[in-house]
Amino acid sequence: MQLEAASSPPGVRADWDELRREARRIEGDLDVRLSSYAKLGVGYSDPKSPASDSHWKSMEMEIETLLARLTDVNEAMSRCAAAAVPTTSVAQKLTRHRDILHEFAQEFKRTRGNIMSMREHAELLTSVRNDINEYKTSSSSQAVPNLLRERAAIHGSITQVREIMLHLTSNDNCIKKNTSLMHIPD
Repeated sequence: MQLEAASSPPGVRADWDELRREARRIEGDLDVRLSSYAKLGVGYSDPKSPASDSHWKSMEMEIETLLARLTDVNEAMSRCAAAAVPTTSVAQKLTRHRDILHEFAQEFKRTRGNIMSMREHAELLTSVRNDINEYKTSSSSQAVPNLLRERAAIHGSITQVREIMLHLTSNDNCIKKNTSLMHIPD
């Protein structure tokens, strides 16, 4: 796990070991943070909540900071390995740490994309719900005046029908009276 002991200066060995420990620690932190970040995305519900928005942004910033630190440590490990006598195991370990960094960066991008999609979906659903509620509210507030207008129109129609019936009854009485006056006895 160390650089070639016989050919590497003691300072380079110590630096390499320290850098590997730091890289493994950051990789462990990143694994935990990315896992939490993904779980936070699954539980996303309210796009307008300022608390959840700030929590997301702080987690993203933490992950981005850890990725940047891991990149710096990997670069330092590359410099350290270049200063020592190259060995296959060192090259393999350095390659593995680079691969892990690449995997974490890809996972972060993929998770952030999924979360952004979920946020947009939740915002769209909230917008549709608000539109439906607004329509219902405006419909019910307009319903009362519409019903009152319709009631007034029906009342006016009933009044007109009564007046027409009175005229018809009056005309019928007049016709009967005229008929009885014109009736000649045999």
